[in-house]
Amino acid sequence: MRYLRGPARPPVGVVTQRLEGAPVAQALDEETRALLRHAEPGDAPATLASVHRGVDSPFQFYRRGQMKAARAVGIQFRDEALGPGAYPRDLFDRVRHLDRDPTVHAVLVEHPLPAPFDFRAAIAQLRPEKDVDGVGPENLGRLLSGDPRHAPAVALAALAIARHYHVPLEGEPVTVIGRSETVGLPLALLLAARAPGPSATVTIAHSRTRNLRGTLAGARTIFSCVGQPGLLTREVVPEGAAIIDVGISSIPDPSRPSGSRAVGDADLASLEGWASAVTPVPGGVGPVTVAELMRSTARAWDMQSSTEEVP
Repeated sequence: MRYLRGPARPPVGVVTQRLEGAPVAQALDEETRALLRHAEPGDAPATLASVHRGVDSPFQFYRRGQMKAARAVGIQFRDEALGPGAYPRDLFDRVRHLDRDPTVHAVLVEHPLPAPFDFRAAIAQLRPEKDVDGVGPENLGRLLSGDPRHAPAVALAALAIARHYHVPLEGEPVTVIGRSETVGLPLALLLAARAPGPSATVTIAHSRTRNLRGTLAGARTIFSCVGQPGLLTREVVPEGAAIIDVGISSIPDPSRPSGSRAVGDADLASLEGWASAVTPVPGGVGPVTVAELMRSTARAWDMQSSTEEVP
């Protein structure tokens, strides 16, 4: 990401609010439990299958969060590890098998995946109802048309935090940094959606944006989905803007037992007293993403259970 640096300006008394994810996730979990209470005697329990390579990767942290959250709300969790020696065909076969399994209502596939694994081809094995992260072609098309069935959990989470804390969106200038098909673009579509959607005025910045500072000028809220530590400082962020930090990276930290720690795109030290609000990393978008995934799983279960009841 290339951007122009300018001189740091001193803070002028802005109080920076921390937009914690925990209360948002708790509210979503209550919605999920309420939906699952509609189960009739004999109904199969809502089940989420998480498919991954079974090797060390950032997805493993997310997977452990899925397992813990599923247990907390009453969703069955299936850990579908392929194993270190897996081939792309193993991934396709596993996803296809889960698609045909009537006891599984939602399937999530690890992403991003390294070559030669093809995430798009794997997702194409899933029927749209089970594509719980909303990243298959039909679900993305429905999102574009304004009639989403499922949407990416991280995009839903970023929007849920903004709404929970009453961050102004309707008609307001909003910038999304990042244009991936699984986060940035779906989030931009959700933000621009007509009422009852946010109806925000959305600008998209990305890795080829030449002047990030100029692009962000005037933005009231910034959703950063890059995964580049220190990208957002007071040198590029307009004074008083709110930041929903979706990016997450690992940086060395000898003081931690693991030798590293998670950070977002926003430089919190620089933005304290400058931005009006910032989500922390960790503790911001992350727990809400898992809660949104659980809610989407419950909806997928409800959708498929209702279909099965039709004679």
